[in-house]
This record gives sequence, structure tokens and C-alpha cells, in this order.
Amino acid sequence: MEHAIYLVTLIGTGLVVAAAFSSLIAFRFGAPLLLLFLGIGLVSGGDGLGIQFDNARVAYFAGSLALAIILFNSGFSTSLKVLRQAALPALTLATAGVLVTTGVFGVAVYYLLGLSWLESFLLGAAVASTDAAAVFFLLRAGEIHLRERVRSTLEVESGTNDPIAIFLTITLVEIIAVHGNPQANALFIDLVVGFFLSMGLGAIVGLLGGFAIVRLVDRLNLDHGLLPIFVLTLSLMVFAAAGAIGGSGFLAVYLAGLVAGNSDIRAVTMLKRFQDGMSWLAQIIMFLVLGLFATPSQFSALLVPAVLLGLFLVFVARPVAVWLCLAPFRLPRPEVAFISWVGLRGAVSILLAITPLLGGLENGRTIFNTAFIVVLVSLVVQGWTVGPLARRLGLIVPARLGPLDKVELELPGSARHELLAYKVAPGSPVARGERIPRWARPSLVVRDGRSMRFQDMGRLAAGDNVYIFVPDRYPRLLDKLFASRALVDPEDADFFGAFAVDPGRPAAELETAYGIGLSEAEHKLSVAALLIERLGGHAEYADRVPIGPIELIVRDVDDKGHIAGVGLSFEPTAPVARVPVFLSAGEIADRVVAFLRDRRRKRGGPQPAPAKEEGKPEAVGETGQPPSQETASEADMGDDAPQAA
Repeated sequence: MEHAIYLVTLIGTGLVVAAAFSSLIAFRFGAPLLLLFLGIGLVSGGDGLGIQFDNARVAYFAGSLALAIILFNSGFSTSLKVLRQAALPALTLATAGVLVTTGVFGVAVYYLLGLSWLESFLLGAAVASTDAAAVFFLLRAGEIHLRERVRSTLEVESGTNDPIAIFLTITLVEIIAVHGNPQANALFIDLVVGFFLSMGLGAIVGLLGGFAIVRLVDRLNLDHGLLPIFVLTLSLMVFAAAGAIGGSGFLAVYLAGLVAGNSDIRAVTMLKRFQDGMSWLAQIIMFLVLGLFATPSQFSALLVPAVLLGLFLVFVARPVAVWLCLAPFRLPRPEVAFISWVGLRGAVSILLAITPLLGGLENGRTIFNTAFIVVLVSLVVQGWTVGPLARRLGLIVPARLGPLDKVELELPGSARHELLAYKVAPGSPVARGERIPRWARPSLVVRDGRSMRFQDMGRLAAGDNVYIFVPDRYPRLLDKLFASRALVDPEDADFFGAFAVDPGRPAAELETAYGIGLSEAEHKLSVAALLIERLGGHAEYADRVPIGPIELIVRDVDDKGHIAGVGLSFEPTAPVARVPVFLSAGEIADRVVAFLRDRRRKRGGPQPAPAKEEGKPEAVGETGQPPSQETASEADMGDDAPQAA
């Protein structure tokens, strides 16, 4: 008995260590990390090294707990700024997008696998949600800096679409398990009522649970070593409580993390570090367990139709769902195309495919094996091409900051302040004499092993370690001051334009200098206001607006969304790859109006007015160089520091 305990522990820890080492390979070659985790599980299973694991209940239980931990961390790490920026398109994808994907993919399953309609839609629901871990690992490993709106949409969608897919899958399993054959109207009504009941209860429990977690953490003086475990346990309690009363536990735990992460919770830095580590462990365990549970020798009978279904999901079902959901939002076609491609399937799809086995469905194993192959196809086809596609579509923007050496230290007895330790990087603004704003309190500087007061140091030098006492919600300006220059590809030298323009200057000066053809109303605007108006009311880093013979580029945006730096270029933007589909509703309206106008012109009739531009120009940012520290960074920071003071 004792020997068995040691053997099981050795095997289990060995698999986790192997998965951790595989992350080094993934970072080195940009491979889909979750594919490596699954591969280790498959190789170690009954058809590989011979580890027998065929307990569906244990696999589902372990996977559910792991997913709850991942979703809590996802919510905890999502800022309200990101949520507000992409809430409408992302939530539309997370709800209507899951339904459309389920329906379109279910039709293909019905004709390729010969399952019943309900079983076909069940498989469609199982693979309808995307996997955030796979997407964002690839973005980090490949050092891909996406436009903020695209990144925010993918992040929010992936965190919120799992509960809807889980609800659909479990509901369909229950209907099929009782041999129900409901009429379409009755099934639709049951799904709608059940959906709102499950999501409503989950949302209520999640919001209340999030506020309770914040309140308890602030009220109870727990030891710092116990605090992260306490928060994690409370999050699982929220997950279980919502599920016990018929709500969506997965939605509840995500919302609880969202509330806790965006409040002034104590020890937030330590909690983030702990939850990041637990999220990694949960992903490794979940994929290893699911890989062990699969039986590759059973895949051969389904390989051809399952691969075809995987390709159908990648090239048809997901793009159709994304286009229908994002059509009303007038997003540029390259962004819609990229979002449709980065719909990688992962652990959640395989986990949901276990539910037919738990429900005792006759074709449960067929559904599971097909879903597993579909996930493999998605990871292989989409996982290797995320970076190249983003570059081809012009969605890459330069890094806003170069390398930054920073340590965040929490101070005992000070719930609202932190001690930040920065190492002055060569070429950073502070190394060139930029002052630190007054709201920050530099307390100590360590140089060559000697420590002294900041006031006695004079000008900071590269290699100095500076300790600054700041409020825990400190502005991003400090990171800008201590970061080194961002390294940029030489081909991107002209990304931000050759000249810097003060965003507060009148736009009429540009008209006088370059004859850009402004309207009478636009003459009265500032350069920043002109950009925001041309961009549909919202500007973000690296936006580009061609106006007559020049092009204005947003060099920087502050924490409040105001334009802090503008560049001017005389060179035309290199055209991005044209996407023949994914027209938004606004673009369709423009083309219809243009067609009618041309037709009436030929007939000599009156012409309809062109549709008003509401969104951003189609030419979205391509890779390039950030403004030089001497021009943009110094000017922008010099303006920011007095305002912050």
C-alpha cells in the first residue's frame, strides 16, 4: 500500500514536471502549449506508456474544478477598462456566437456522422466555446502586440462564453438521456427559460460572492500565507453555491473574480501572483487528465469525418458566427477576420464532451472522440498561424514599453499602498534626467551596494535601484519613466510618423500648413478632438487617420482614454491584406448607398446622401516603431507628470 502511494505520487508529479518543461519548448518555437499538454497525456495513457485511466466522473470533476480556478483568475485579471472597451461585441460573440456556432456545426455533424439532430447539436454545443489560455499564450510566446480592441474582444469573449456552452451541452444531454423527443417550440421555450434562470442565478451569486470576498479579506486580519488560499477557497464556494441552486457556477466564479479584481482588495499583487500559478497548475492538470482519459486507438474509425468537421469549424462555422455577431458594430474587416480565426478550441470542449458519457448516451464515446479530434485540428491549424495572420492583416502595433525591471512589495499594515522597486534601465527617461512626479514618494536609492536617501543622490544613473512608496492603484506613468527604449524591427521605422504634433493645438493650423480639406466645424477643433471625431468617438494606441496629403497617428493614450501624443506622416500607409468577406453592417450600407447613387446618376435622378461614417478607417495599424524617447516620450511624460502631481 505504501509503495503504491509513492508510485502514484511519482508518476503524477513526473507528468506535471514534463508538462512544465514543455512550456519552454512552446516559448522557444511558438507551438500551441495546450497541444503539448494534451500530447503528454495521450502518450502516457493506455495506448502509450500504459497508464490506465477510464473514470469519466473523476475526469469531469477534476476538469470542472480546474476550469473554475481558471475562470476566477480570468475575471480577476480583467480590468473594467478592458470590459467596457469590448463589452458589446464580446458579449454578443459569447451568447449569440455560441448559439450560431452550435447550429451551423450541428448541421454538418448530422450529415457527416449520421447522429440524430439533438446529438448533432450536442456535439456542436460542446465545441462552441473558445479557449483563452491557448490564444493568449501564443500572443505572449510570439511577442505579438495586438491592437487593444482586438485583444480586449478576444479576452472578454473567452471568459464569458464557457457558461453558455456548458448550459447548452448539459441541457441537451439531459433531454437525450430521458429519450425525450420534444417539439421545436417546446424545446426552444425550455432552453430560453432555463438559460435565463441559470445565467440569472449565476450572475446574482457571482456578484454577491465577489463583494463578500472583498469584504472578508479587508475585515479579517489573516496571515499573508493563508490569504491566497482563503480567497481561492471562497471562489470555489461561490462556484459550488451557484451550481447547487440551479445557477451557472462557471458564470458565478468568473463574475466573482471580476468584482474582486476591480475593487480595492487587500494584497492584490500577492493574490495575482498566487492565482496565476494556480491557473497554470489547473491547466496542466486538466489537460493531462483529459489526455489520459482519451483512447487514440479508437480515433481511426472517426478520423476522416472528424478532421473534416474540425476544418468546417475553423473555416465555416466560426467565421459565419463571428460575421453575423460583429456585423452591427462596424469593425474593420481585418479585425473581424482575425477574431474569427483566433477561435481556438481547448480543454472546455473536451470536458463538455465527457458529459454524454456521464449521461449514459448510446453515442457518448463517438461524441467524445470526435470532439477530441476537432480540438486537435483547431490547435494545429489555428495555433501555428496566429502570429503570421496578425502581421498579414496589419493588426500588430509596436510595444509601448521596452524591458522593465520592477518588483512590487506589499507593506504590512498598509492596505492601500505599495513599495515599488525599480531598476533604472539604460536609455530610460529617468536615466536621461526626467523627474519623478511629486505624488510618488522615492524613499531609497541603492547604487553600487550603498544605500542613501533619494534627495541626496542627485541624478539617477543606469543600474540604480529605486524604492518608491505609492498608492496601490498607481498610474502607468512610473512604468514609462523607468522602462528602456522599445526594440523595434528596422522595417517599422516610419510607423509613428516623422514629426510630433501637439494634440492640443488647433486643427486649423494643419489646414493652413498642408491644405488637408477640413470642414468649417472641424476648423474649430483641436488635433486630438479631430482625431477622435474621425475615429468615431474613441481613440486607441496606434490608430491612423489619413486626412488629405498627410496621415495622423495616435502615439499615446493616457489612462483616461485621452490622446497624449500624435505623430504626422507624409508617407501613405502600406495597404493591409484585403479580406473579401466580413463586411460590417455599416460597410454594407455604404456600398448599397453608393450603388443606388451611381444608378440614379446614370438615370439623372437625385442622389441619396452617403451614409455617415461611424467607425474607424479600414486601414488599421501595421507593425512599426514607437516615437523616439527624445521627441514623443519626453514631451508626453513632461505633460503627464505635472498633471498627476
